[in-house]
Amino acid sequence: MSHLGQCHTGPVKSTRRGFLQSAGLTGLGASGLGASALAAGSLAAGAGPAAAATTAASGVVPFYGPHQAGIATPSQNYLQFAALDVIGNSVADLRALLKIWTEAAARMTRGEAIGAMRTGSRPPVDTGEAVGHGPNQLTVTFGFGPTLFGTKEKDRFGLAKHRPAPLVDLPRFTGDEIQASISGGDLGIQVCANDPQVAFHAVHDLIKQGISIAQPKWLLAGFGRTANSFEQALPRNLMGFQDGTANIMGEDDAAMDDFVWAAEPASPPWMRGGSYLVARRIKLALGLWDGTSLNGQEKAIGRTKLGGDELFNMPATAHILLASPQRNHGQQIMRRGYSYVDGVDPVTGDAAAGVMFLVYQADPRRQFIPIQRRLAGRDGLSAFVTHIGSSIFACPPGVKSGGYIGQQLLA
Repeated sequence: MSHLGQCHTGPVKSTRRGFLQSAGLTGLGASGLGASALAAGSLAAGAGPAAAATTAASGVVPFYGPHQAGIATPSQNYLQFAALDVIGNSVADLRALLKIWTEAAARMTRGEAIGAMRTGSRPPVDTGEAVGHGPNQLTVTFGFGPTLFGTKEKDRFGLAKHRPAPLVDLPRFTGDEIQASISGGDLGIQVCANDPQVAFHAVHDLIKQGISIAQPKWLLAGFGRTANSFEQALPRNLMGFQDGTANIMGEDDAAMDDFVWAAEPASPPWMRGGSYLVARRIKLALGLWDGTSLNGQEKAIGRTKLGGDELFNMPATAHILLASPQRNHGQQIMRRGYSYVDGVDPVTGDAAAGVMFLVYQADPRRQFIPIQRRLAGRDGLSAFVTHIGSSIFACPPGVKSGGYIGQQLLA
């Protein structure tokens, strides 16, 4: 312990006590969060009461509710995705982490700091890079990976009996080149916002707060959303085509109930109202695509590139044809994908770019898996894409103020 007046400039130790201290929770234990657990502050310009207002005009997407935000929410422009592995096997620590993350996420989505920033000789609780940026429609969505529910060797948290049947280990598909280092994860965090720095700040502070309990396995930043709202114009992906055509729209309550929200009998009570997220990192062969004729590109997709109209004489291998509900027993998925760039491909010399393909559904066994089996190695896009990362998460339902994400599972 440092003496009064001694300047402490080193990192907080990654111990359980250090974890609670860095979150402003020393003395609270793992049983709950007090109203003053995190020192309140504003991340909006001016840091006054008006700047932290939670009206629609302020750019606030409510964190609390029956469903987690970031699923039906109109897709924002920027993504930060983090997958983490829990270090130990303490259910108490896991519960404490989720309580801290819940409170921190709720504060950040309101445009508030997660804790003190004027800390003198101690490290700030909030890292501070979002000061002056405001909420910017920030959403934070949490998910639980299959390994959180145990492996063949060990049931670390005693959760194996609660694993939902739809949370299956994804199979290998034709053409997959999955890299273990950018796949899987005990916990998944999807952060979206209309300001890239706001998105980074959220994932940065969440990782920092939990570093002694869960450590990052892989991270990815994204941009260029897929449309999932009737109010959004259709954006274009890195291949130059509109993205979001024929997607489930978040305002379509019937489609959300039928295809997105987990329900009985497939899902247990603790997951009902949640959704299953499949996250696939897909590398694009941009050089090959750029050297393909316009006619060839349009035939691969099944639409005209500029207008987005379906081709009159659509090839049997067109992507949109093989992915359509008519070819998949009526099944649909909600897409919330983003583009990414990750340096230079050492083999081709092209930009190492691709799609972070994020899809939400009620049951991957009936939706993503059979759809991808139909597409893999068969559709016109297969020559231009390679799946290199693969993860699946059970995203539980939303939470009421005072509760925490996953409470029904861990209570």
